[in-house]
Amino acid sequence: MNPYIGHDSQMYGIEEHRLVGGKGDGMRLYEVNNGKGLMMTVSPDRNGDITRLRYKGMNLSFFSPCGYVAPAYYDSIGSSWLNSFTAGFLTTCGLQAVGSPCIDGGEELPLHGSVANLPCEQAYWTQGNGALLIHTTTKDETIFGRKLRLSRKLRISTEENSFVMEDTIANTGDREEPFEILYHMNMGYPLLDEDSVITIPSVEVLPRDDHAAEDIENWMHMEKPTAGYQERCYYHKFADGAGSAEIYQPKQGVRLKITFDANELDGFVEWKMMGVRDYVLGLECGNCYPDGRDVMRKSGMLKFLSPGEEKKYCVKVCIANAE
Repeated sequence: MNPYIGHDSQMYGIEEHRLVGGKGDGMRLYEVNNGKGLMMTVSPDRNGDITRLRYKGMNLSFFSPCGYVAPAYYDSIGSSWLNSFTAGFLTTCGLQAVGSPCIDGGEELPLHGSVANLPCEQAYWTQGNGALLIHTTTKDETIFGRKLRLSRKLRISTEENSFVMEDTIANTGDREEPFEILYHMNMGYPLLDEDSVITIPSVEVLPRDDHAAEDIENWMHMEKPTAGYQERCYYHKFADGAGSAEIYQPKQGVRLKITFDANELDGFVEWKMMGVRDYVLGLECGNCYPDGRDVMRKSGMLKFLSPGEEKKYCVKVCIANAE
C-alpha cells in the first residue's frame, strides 16, 4: 500500500461512465488511466473496442464523424456498417466476415461483419501484477447459423506505456465455421499528419486495386487533408512472422508501434485515407484481407474452426517519446 494516497485512482485505475445524449446515449465506457501518460476509452457496448487513445494528453486515434453509435442503430445491410463506424483506435472487424459485402456459402455478408456493433455479454476489470486488465466476452451467435464467441483480455501496463490484446475466438456450435478477424487500428491527428514517418518492415507491398497501384511508391508518405481523396489500401507481407508497424510524429517526438505474429495474423492492411475530416491511417493486422469472404475462400486464405475449437491471437501496442 502507498501511504501517500487515499485511493488507487490517484495514481492509476479504471472508471465506468455512461454517455448521455445522441446516438451513443446509455453506452457504457471504461475510462482507463495507467498512471504513466497512457489514457484510453474502452466500450463494452461495442465489443470492448478502444474508442479513444491518448498519450500525455495528446490524441493518437481517429474518431469518425459518426461519433459514438449504440448497437441499436446498427444496420447490417450492405455497406451500412459505415453509418456506425466510430473508428476510434480499434474497431474489430469480423467474425463472420471482413471487408467487402458479398455472398459466400449461400450467406449474405455485410461490410466488415457485425461483431464491432455487438454489446459484450460480460465485461469487468481487475488489476494486479503491474497491469490493469479488462475482460470481455462477445457472442456472435445466431439460431440455425454461426456460433462464434470472442473472449478478450486487454492488459494495460502500469509500468510502461503499452497494452496487449489477447483474443480467443471459439466455435461453440456443432459445425465447422469460417471465421475472419481484422484489428482495424486507426491513427489520427495530431499523431498523424503530412510529416508523420511510417515504418512497416515488410518484404513485399501489394496494392489492393489499380488506384492504389498508381501511387504505390508513396505508400509510406502521408499528405495534407485533400478534398475528394479516394482511399488507397496496401497489403504488406512480412518475413519470419515478425509483424510490426510504426508511426512517428517528429513535431511531438512521439512514436506508436504495433507488433504481432504475422504467421497467425497473415493479412496486414495499410489503409491510407487522406480526406478532409476523413483523415486517417489504418494499420490493420488480421487473418485475412478485406476483399470479401468469397475472395478469401477462393484464394485459400479463409480460416475455419471445428466444433469446440479455439484460436488465440495477440497484438501489442507500445507508445513512447523518441529517444
